[in-house]
Amino acid sequence: MDILKSGKHATQATGTPSAEDLALIHKHTRKNLPAEELYVFNVTLCDNRVDRDGERFTTQCLHALAPMFVGKTGMFDHSGKSGDQTMRIYHTQVEEHGEYACLCAKVYLPRNAGNATLIADIDAGIKKEVSVACAVKNITCSVCGKGMHQCTHKRGQSYGGAVCHAVLEEPTDAYEFSFVAVPAQPAAGVRKKAAKREAAYIAELERLAEDGRAYRAQLLEKTLQAGAAAMPEMDRALLAAMVQPLPTQQLKLACDTLRAKAKAALPLCGQLVNRERADTGDNEGFRV
Repeated sequence: MDILKSGKHATQATGTPSAEDLALIHKHTRKNLPAEELYVFNVTLCDNRVDRDGERFTTQCLHALAPMFVGKTGMFDHSGKSGDQTMRIYHTQVEEHGEYACLCAKVYLPRNAGNATLIADIDAGIKKEVSVACAVKNITCSVCGKGMHQCTHKRGQSYGGAVCHAVLEEPTDAYEFSFVAVPAQPAAGVRKKAAKREAAYIAELERLAEDGRAYRAQLLEKTLQAGAAAMPEMDRALLAAMVQPLPTQQLKLACDTLRAKAKAALPLCGQLVNRERADTGDNEGFRV
């Protein structure tokens, strides 16, 4: 799943690259540029705190993303236009301070007339917030560990004192980073920001996902009720633990099977009806 996360970049160590920086930068340039023709700055791309969308990267995810971002381009507002390519990441590292971790990067751009305003804006703190575009394989629930589309927990709601959020794991690719206008997370400014052309599509998927969660919750309850009728000796909690991990189609099959078993065990029949003798005409089948 492709995601965009926005945050605030750090402004330390901006300016002329060192000899060590130059060696790393020259891996990405066609010719070896002198230090005075380059401008470098540091940026915090993302961190492992829960953002305002109720999502967070794991520390392991940040470590996996770090090498993926080396050599990736920098632009503005995720335009995707080659004409907006202005910067490039030449080094990344994950910084850890206790439980807090953030993915930091070093970025270079040429000192020329076209970039003079941008460099001035960076130094003045005007251009400050950035957003990363990357892809992750798994988005799981912090409460139960299942995929967010496979459970009924809601982001932002509390369960047993823990607030539910989505955990972003197993990155598969890093695309680019961009300067943006508005950060979301108070500390690191991390935010998921959908591209405008995808917003309507994502909204429709979220609506369908909500319908799917409601259907699955109803199906699960029907399964447990059928199980109670078919196998009254089985504990409800045990049955729930057995069927909850099932995919929806398999859960429906289990529900149908248990309902059939319950129907066989508890046939619906009139209290006074003896069906074997009801058609003899002597009314014996209706005698109490």
